[in-house]
Amino acid sequence: MSATAVAPNRRTRSRPPSVASSQKSDDPTATTAAVANGDDGASPSHSSGERTVKKLRLSKALTIPEETKVAEACRQMAVRRVDAVLLTGASGLLSGIVTDKDIATRVIAEGLRVDQTIVSKIMTRNPVYVMSDTLAIEALQKMVQGKFRHLPVVENGEVIAMLDIAKCLYDAISRLEKAAEQGSALAAAVEGVERQLGGNFSDPSTLIETLRERMFRPSLSTIISESTKVAIVSPSDPVYVAAKRMRELRVNSVVITTGNSLQGIFTSNDVLMRVVAQNRSPELTLVEKVMTAHPDYATLDTTILDALHIMHDGKFLHIPVVDGEGRVAACLDVLQLTHAAISMVEGGPGTANDVANTIMQKFWDSSLALEPPDEEFDSHSEISTVMPSEVGDGRSSINPPVVDNSFVFKLQDQKGRMHRFPCGSESLDELVSSVMQRLAIDVEKDMVQLLVRFCNAR
Repeated sequence: MSATAVAPNRRTRSRPPSVASSQKSDDPTATTAAVANGDDGASPSHSSGERTVKKLRLSKALTIPEETKVAEACRQMAVRRVDAVLLTGASGLLSGIVTDKDIATRVIAEGLRVDQTIVSKIMTRNPVYVMSDTLAIEALQKMVQGKFRHLPVVENGEVIAMLDIAKCLYDAISRLEKAAEQGSALAAAVEGVERQLGGNFSDPSTLIETLRERMFRPSLSTIISESTKVAIVSPSDPVYVAAKRMRELRVNSVVITTGNSLQGIFTSNDVLMRVVAQNRSPELTLVEKVMTAHPDYATLDTTILDALHIMHDGKFLHIPVVDGEGRVAACLDVLQLTHAAISMVEGGPGTANDVANTIMQKFWDSSLALEPPDEEFDSHSEISTVMPSEVGDGRSSINPPVVDNSFVFKLQDQKGRMHRFPCGSESLDELVSSVMQRLAIDVEKDMVQLLVRFCNAR
């Protein structure tokens, strides 16, 4: 029968799954009967409307033997543009997983040689996985609770794909927003709880509005405190130092500052793609040569959902947060924002909050169960690995942002893709430069200025 699935916090099992052949992994998004609950092989059936893992956007899993050298593993990950690889033992069974964070904190930060170290020395053994017919909401909760971004997806005892929390979360957030804008999903959730509790709410419209605010009002300031630690390095520090800072603070990124001014960001994915895969020396390569200069940022007043949209539209997984004086207050990753987004449906104790929590949970589950939006991305990794040298000199003409009067702008390019980005309102030139950089517009800046001025004149 089917393989036994792992409980959310369990790291071992009696028999690991094998890795599926390429023929069986060609169509990871094909539909399947929703049966297992992820805890055992004989699982009760789910209702047809509930969304399962196999219906999410999955990526083909990259698998390599566990005796592979780290340098070769990084090369293959770079070619496939993925940030996690599954490892197999001599028997062909799944034995471990290695991510970009492992490369940064277990190899580079430890001073190990990538051409001499084998991946089995740094892998996480017996990784948690999910069955293909596990509910999507359960997979999302499992990743948040376990604090890992990647989950192998198993079907009939074989690994058929990889689930990235970014794909799962953005699906959910998109559905949440669309359903909430229409109001019908919230109303249906309220009606369902009314039937469940056997009573009527005195003012359903007020309750619905309260639930809307709980979903969309919270800002990043609610999850950032004065004690929040930020990994900071200077532009002249070598990559090795940046990797050590990641390891010390148990994070996946560092921010680069000059004084109190944000200059760039450097992530574990950059260590993988821009350093190791490019055969650069971590000891000799300066951070300023491989960082993302003048990255998109958020402010303390940015809402959690807006921050998620900025990350999604920019195709990155970490975002610096600056305070009212332009100083870096935090650098948040997709896991932290995912946890915060899910926490928005949870309230404090009390009968009123219990009712609201029940409604929000129903709303969240039903939103995950909706059909995906038409504008689905492909199943490949969407993590940006563009080197600074690939975009001019890698440095934006925009000065460090003035955050006191910053706004989140939204624009649509000629291919219909939506872009959201924050920008200060002190200068029109700053906005024009941001638009040109984001859309890769290669024209004289004055031409864009004239167009914008003409639109404003109307």
